[in-house]
Amino acid sequence: MEFGSIGCVVAGLVVGFIVGMTGVGGGSLMTPILLWFGINPATAVGTDLLYAAVTKSGGVWVHSRNKNIDWRVTGWLTLGSVPAVAMTLWYLSTLHAAPQSMNALIKQALGVVLLITALAVFFKQQLLAFANRRAGGTYQPSGVSLNVLTVITGLVLGVMVALTSIGAGALGTVALFILYPFLPTRRLVGTEIAHAVPLTLVAGLGHASMGNMDWSVLGLLLCGSLPGIYVGSQLAGKVPDAVLRPCLAVMLFLIGYKLVF
Repeated sequence: MEFGSIGCVVAGLVVGFIVGMTGVGGGSLMTPILLWFGINPATAVGTDLLYAAVTKSGGVWVHSRNKNIDWRVTGWLTLGSVPAVAMTLWYLSTLHAAPQSMNALIKQALGVVLLITALAVFFKQQLLAFANRRAGGTYQPSGVSLNVLTVITGLVLGVMVALTSIGAGALGTVALFILYPFLPTRRLVGTEIAHAVPLTLVAGLGHASMGNMDWSVLGLLLCGSLPGIYVGSQLAGKVPDAVLRPCLAVMLFLIGYKLVF
């Protein structure tokens, strides 16, 4: 096995381990790693999207068995995200004849979303505190207004994920924490994972149809990530969250800053 193949397996192992421990960092780490390996931005995004769809499918099965998924919320999110993915992919297809333009757009969008994700990870506790305060206050959107906000959230996530493969995990979960502060954390996480699977699958297949896919790299990443996620999940909680999240946030911020500037 050549060094590049070993590197892909190790990358899958490391990212899977981090995701298993923190629940964050899949696309936001994997796509920059693929860029570092010399894979062009469009192919890196497409490959990571199908990687995410496969790895998160197992999570949906587990969360569904444990009744940790609110399928109504998943449905409203999907109502916004899947059409947004389709429109974004259509726009990217118009740039397909000029791959340099498409790759430049994806690279810039990737950097911006990484910066936003880093802030969301770093200030997660403050955002959760805001959600808790709102839950105890008088303002609580419900009915049509909450459904509309959920669809809009799905739409924003759909555009970001189709462009960068990032956003379905960290940003989606934080958004749900703010929209649904009364929903137990395990159901929020399960709901976002359930939404991420069709979102990343549709976006990944769309990129694959444009040729933005490296199937051999995808297979190598999965070989490393599946055991990595298992081991990381077993160690979840052993390393203090106060240590892990700032380190992850700083790393994402530096990568995003480099891509943007």
